[in-house]
Formats: sequence, structure tokens, C-alpha cells
Amino acid sequence: MSETVNVDPAELAKFSDLAHHWWDPDSEFRPLHQINPLRLDWIDQLAPLKGCTVLDVGCGGGILADAMARKGAQVTGIDLATKSLRVAQLHALETGTPNISYREISAEALAKESPASFDTVTCMEMLEHVPDPQSIVSACAQLVKPGGWVFFSTINRNAKAFAMAIVAAEYLLKLLPRGTHEYNKLIRPSELALACRNAGLDVLHTRGMQYNPVTGRYWLDGDTSVNYLLATRRPAA
Repeated sequence: MSETVNVDPAELAKFSDLAHHWWDPDSEFRPLHQINPLRLDWIDQLAPLKGCTVLDVGCGGGILADAMARKGAQVTGIDLATKSLRVAQLHALETGTPNISYREISAEALAKESPASFDTVTCMEMLEHVPDPQSIVSACAQLVKPGGWVFFSTINRNAKAFAMAIVAAEYLLKLLPRGTHEYNKLIRPSELALACRNAGLDVLHTRGMQYNPVTGRYWLDGDTSVNYLLATRRPAA
């Protein structure tokens, strides 16, 4: 089988069709622009980015990858959506973002090519869009250096998450395009934690991300019932 088999063509098409909107803060990607500072600060607090080599798996148009590079990291962003990658590359050229590069390659293929090559690996809002999340988690664990950090973010699978992340976000508030998420692909924190442990990662921190539709404000707290982030670490050799 191909090294890039762990991908859903429908998901690639979905994000490719929206590629030209990635850097429009008032587009379908507005929520990503709004939550990016929260994700960035949390990562930087636990694993200071300056001077580190960082891999962003499923980087899309480069919103997080670009921000991490501007914090002083040497960043590589990977994705399998060609149009999104081109948008990311063009944005980096236009804005002069330093120390950043993008590649069209799967996490699994890169793990075989360059194992234990990065101080930090991030995989945000991606696991719920692939057929085999465990494969991605395992690849991330292989890509990070011993002692390095791996960060994930995704959406819980329960009635509240269905109501908030799908019905409200996609249909009522229209924060995201309809069909962005499929309920049966969502991942409970316990399932992701188990996937991390199976891949040899220690789960160290969990945070929930909240949204107030009245004020439009996002924040992090301890409630992981809908959107959540996991900070893990590969044991030092």
C-alpha cells in the first residue's frame, strides 16, 4: 500500500476547496485565527519554541506553523492537501516569515525518513479527519526526539460535543462550514490518551477550550467535554 494511505480523499477535497480562504480572518477559518494565540502560548509555556526544531503535522494553510516560526522556532509544516500547502508557502514568501518550510508528505512517511528529528511536534485539529488516528499519533511519537514534546488538539465525542461543535458551530452559529466534522470520527480524551500511551508517549497535561458565542471569546480551562488539547512527552533515552 502507499505510504500516504492514511488519508480520506473527501477530507482533502473539503479543505482544498477552502484553501484560498486560509489567511482571511473573517472566513470559514476565523475560529482558527481566534484560537491560535491560545494554542501558541500554551505550547510555548510548556516547550519554549525559540531555537527549537518543530514539526506541524496537518499544517493546512500554516496558521500555527507561521506563528511558531515567528516565536523563533525552525518549523517544518507537512500536509497532504496540495492547495493548502501552496497557500502556506505563498504566505510565508509574502510576509517574509523566517525559518519555515513546507512539505507534501504524510506523517508516517516522514517518520520513516527522519525519525527522532524534532524537539517538538504539533498535530492540531487533524486527528478527527483521518481514517486511522493511532497511526498519526505513532508517527508523531517516532518523529520527536527523546525527551521532546508532542501536542494534540481535537474534539471530544459525546452529546455535548455534538451539540456544541457540530450543531451549534456548523449549523446555528455558522462558525464553520457544514460538514466540517463527522460525529463518529470524534475522539474521547481517554481514547487519545490510550493512543499516546500505546505510541510510547507520556500524557502530562490536558486542557479544554471554551467559547462564548455572546462575547466571541475563547479561553482555556480544565473542561475537556468539547474541544481539548493534550500535551505529551517522549521519555528521554
